[in-house]
Amino acid sequence: MRTYSIENREEINKIIRASKTCFLAMSNNGQPYVLPLNFALDGNCVILHSAPKGKMWETINANPKVSINWTLGEELAWQDEKVGCSYRVKSKSVVVEGEVEIIDDFDEKYRCMKLLMAQYSTREFEFGAPSIKGVGVIKVHIKTITAKEFGAKAVTPWKR
Repeated sequence: MRTYSIENREEINKIIRASKTCFLAMSNNGQPYVLPLNFALDGNCVILHSAPKGKMWETINANPKVSINWTLGEELAWQDEKVGCSYRVKSKSVVVEGEVEIIDDFDEKYRCMKLLMAQYSTREFEFGAPSIKGVGVIKVHIKTITAKEFGAKAVTPWKR
């Protein structure tokens, strides 16, 4: 079984869009902090939302540099069922490094929330002013994006 880098951005975006949860990693004063969050992809940005206060907000205000991970796949595979080191979970993973922008503008928050809901449903949603004013929205501007496929079958000229 092999690990392959995924270079094609459209394939990377498919992995992201097929995921239900992302994991936002942050750090403040050397202390790491990770949260599972709902998300939307918007061009070269990732949109995230949460309650407008809490440890996440304290952390990103102190250090806006973050990383996000998405992982798809949970199929267990092995080369030899009697050899522990040959076991692997077949999966695809994307990692983003970027910088946070806090969204305060009402219209932009509204647009972001529409995109977030479109990630999870084909229904059309409307939001009242109290909902938009009461939610915290951030955009992570993607600086780097990498993706890998783990546990892929080895493809060689003699074994396809």
